[in-house]
Amino acid sequence: MKDKLKAQQIYMVLTALFITSLVVSNLIFQKFFYWDFFGMYTFEISVGILPYPVTFLITDIISEVYGKKKANQVVTTGIFASFFSLIIVYLSNAVPATTWSPVGNTLFEKVFGAAAIAVFASMVAYLLAQYIDIQLFHFWKKLTKGRHLWIRNNFSTFFSQFVDTFSVLFLLCSFGKIDWSLFGGLLLSGFLFKVLIAILDTPFLYIAVYGLRRIFSLEAAEELKFDQI
Repeated sequence: MKDKLKAQQIYMVLTALFITSLVVSNLIFQKFFYWDFFGMYTFEISVGILPYPVTFLITDIISEVYGKKKANQVVTTGIFASFFSLIIVYLSNAVPATTWSPVGNTLFEKVFGAAAIAVFASMVAYLLAQYIDIQLFHFWKKLTKGRHLWIRNNFSTFFSQFVDTFSVLFLLCSFGKIDWSLFGGLLLSGFLFKVLIAILDTPFLYIAVYGLRRIFSLEAAEELKFDQI
């Protein structure tokens, strides 16, 4: 019973981090920044991309320890959270600002007015990418018989992140939120940045999985049983 409660608590924390990263990425996406990567390449990407890779790291942790079903559940929960945040933004935008409000109607509309398009584009890309990521993660896990965690982490993420980046940019350009002339550069920058982050987060995945296996006395590649959580 104690282990079951602990498993539920950790799952809730991972779910909270997942939802926060997803919702925030949709709300802040309109600011773009550049990053000179040691003079080799200059990234030009939305700040919304900063918290987004966290979602893939978390689903990989959940997939590895809690299993495919629990990973799909957290993805579905993220969808509802994103649409609920959109409703809140719409209501906030609909009510008139006072004359003394630090943020007026025009500024609020400019910052959050594109949230509907962002959430729609993000959700389509998100659904495709996350479910692909989970499917590929377990495909590689089965193929390697539970060995080589770095393979399923990176190879599932590389493909799913390309699908995500391509889909969201295609939709944002189609809706006129981003000029088509920027599509190629943003696609390359976004995908390379996510690949780099996926590689860098591999040690954190190993640490998290190792820690959870120690807590729940799991063997390599063993998952928690559903009746435990």
